[in-house]
Amino acid sequence: MTTTIEPPRTASDFAELGRRINAAGLLRRRPAYYVARLSLVSLAVIGGWTAFFLVGSSWWTLAVAGLLAVVFTQVALIAHDLAHRQVFRTNTPSARAGMVAGNLVIGMSYGYWMDKHTKHHANPNHDDLDPDVGPGVLVWSREAARGKGFLTRYQAWFFFPLLTLLGLSLKRDSIRALRNGTVKRRGLEAALLAAHFVFYVSALLVVLSPLQALAFFVVHQALFGVYLGLTFAPNHKGMPHPDGTEDFLRKQVLTSRNVRGSRFVDTALGGLNYQIEHHLFPAMPTPNLRKAQPIVQAYCAEIDVSYEMTGLLDSYGQALRHLHAVGEDLRR
Repeated sequence: MTTTIEPPRTASDFAELGRRINAAGLLRRRPAYYVARLSLVSLAVIGGWTAFFLVGSSWWTLAVAGLLAVVFTQVALIAHDLAHRQVFRTNTPSARAGMVAGNLVIGMSYGYWMDKHTKHHANPNHDDLDPDVGPGVLVWSREAARGKGFLTRYQAWFFFPLLTLLGLSLKRDSIRALRNGTVKRRGLEAALLAAHFVFYVSALLVVLSPLQALAFFVVHQALFGVYLGLTFAPNHKGMPHPDGTEDFLRKQVLTSRNVRGSRFVDTALGGLNYQIEHHLFPAMPTPNLRKAQPIVQAYCAEIDVSYEMTGLLDSYGQALRHLHAVGEDLRR
C-alpha cells in the first residue's frame, strides 16, 4: 500500500494534540503497572533458568529454549520502555535498570541500542538518518536496491529466515560498539555483557551434552530473533519515507502503522502495536497508549492526516509486499 505524505499545515497541530493528551492525564507515570510488570518478567527469567537446570541434560530442554526466547523478548521490551523513561523519570535509574535488562539478562548493549533507537525516533523511515532502514542485508528503497544481487531480488522470501539471526546480529553490533568506544559507561556495560556470556555459555556446557547445548543455542537464539523482529516489523516497514518537509506530527504519524488487536496483542508486542501514539509521545507509559489511540485517531481525522491501522497479519503482509516491490527492478 502506498500513501502520499501530505504537506504540513501548521506548527500548532501537535501542540493542540499535546493539550488534549495532557488533559486526559495520559502522560502521568504508572508505577503500579511497572512494579507488576517488572516483577512478573523477573519471575519469568528466574523461572525459565530454574526450569533449564531442573530439566537438565534432556532433549526436553528445547522446550525451555522456546520459553526463554519469549522471556528474553519481554525483557527487551522492558528495556525499550526504560530507554524512553516510561518507568523512571530520570536517566540514572533508567540506565541502570536498562543495563541490567539489556546487557546482563539478554546480552545486548543497552547504550548501543538506545543510541540507535534514538536516531530512529528522530527521523523514522528516513533513508539517510534512520538506521533501521539504512541499506543492510535487507533493503527498504528501490534506490538503495540498485546494483544489489540475488538476496535483494528475492528478499521478501528471506525475511523470516533472516529474523532467526537478529539476536546474534544485535550481540555482534553491541560488541563492536563497545570495542569502538561509542557507548557511554563502556567499562560497566562490557563487564555486564561479559557476565551474561560467561553465565550463558557455562550453563549450556555444564548442564547439557555438546549436541544438546548446540541445539539449545540454535533454538533459543533463533526464536528470540524471530519474536523480537516480529514486535518491530509491523511498525514502519512499507510506510512512506519522509522528505524532510514534514512537521513533527506528520513525520511521526505518516511513517508509522498501528496494529489493532486484543490486550493479548498489546502484551505480546509490548504496546508497540500503538506505534503512532508511541512515536508522538515516546515517554507515555505503555498502558496509556491504548487510551490515547482513539484521541489521536480522531484528531488526525480532524486535521486531515492519514492514520494507518490494520490487523497483525496484514501488517506483516504489507511489509513483505514492500520488500518484494523494492526488488522488482532486479527481477526484470
